[in-house]
Amino acid sequence: MTIVLPFAFAETTNILPYDGEVIYFGKVMEAAFADRFFRTLLNTINWKNDEVVIFGKRLTTKREVAWYADAGYNYTYSNITKEALPWTPELLALKQLAEDLSGHTYNSCLLNLYHDGDEGMGWHSDDEKTLEKDAAIASLSFGAERKFALKHHESKQKVEVMLQHGSLLLMKGVTQTHWLHALPRSKKIKSPRINLTFRMMAEVGH
Repeated sequence: MTIVLPFAFAETTNILPYDGEVIYFGKVMEAAFADRFFRTLLNTINWKNDEVVIFGKRLTTKREVAWYADAGYNYTYSNITKEALPWTPELLALKQLAEDLSGHTYNSCLLNLYHDGDEGMGWHSDDEKTLEKDAAIASLSFGAERKFALKHHESKQKVEVMLQHGSLLLMKGVTQTHWLHALPRSKKIKSPRINLTFRMMAEVGH
């Protein structure tokens, strides 16, 4: 599958002032492709409500998730382990796009489905031990435009960017060590958003 890019990405700018690198590419495909991927992902991905363990209690979130990866790469976060599902043709096409634009390779993808603005993600870092340290994370967004926020661990300085339908954001280097990120909730947003975060799992435990 060939994805048509709306323009060439000759230059990219780091939106962080220090201690890391976050590149926002903006829209990386024509609207028709973004619409098609959104519908396909919504209807074909094996979505499941996410589960987290907080203070010993297992809670189920409204947000739905899915974990796709190369064989054997399971993912543990919030004390829950997700077994890898085999790649679909659409996910492989999007992984190739993310790799071509970012210059990095990925062996896994965590997908999130936010049904509306009432669902979001609190402050956290993607620094689990099962992830390769300081490896790049490429985030593709489809559907509702949502605000993405970053906050420095020590200075508390914040950086925000609006993630557009069919856009790509790349986090790399020491970003996860020094910055938290979040998807703030918003009562104004009534439509769903799908987010794909392509990652590189460490070989340990493979």
